[in-house]
Amino acid sequence: MKQLFRLLQWILKAAIFLILLAFALNNKEEVAVHFFWGLAWQAPMVLVLLCVFTLGVVVGVIGMVPRWWRQRRLAKQAVVSSAPVSAAAPVAPDLPYTP
Repeated sequence: MKQLFRLLQWILKAAIFLILLAFALNNKEEVAVHFFWGLAWQAPMVLVLLCVFTLGVVVGVIGMVPRWWRQRRLAKQAVVSSAPVSAAAPVAPDLPYTP
C-alpha cells in the first residue's frame, strides 16, 4: 500500500511538471513589465512568471524566519529543561581517567 502511494505521488509530480513545461513552451512571447517612473522590463512571459514566483517564495521564507527561530529556541529550552541532571562531574576527554 505504501509503495502504491509513493507511485501515485511520483505520477502526480510528473503530471504537474509536464503541465508546467507545456505552459512554459506555450508562453514564450515577450511581455513588458512596467514599473514606476517609466521603467520597463521586456522578457519572455515564462521568465517573468518564474521571477514573480521566486520573489513570492523568498518573501514567504523571510516572513517565516522569525517564527522558525522562536520555535527552535522554545524547543531547545524544552530539551534543556527536561534533560536529566547527573550527580557526577563529567570527565574531560583529553585528561586521563584516574580513580
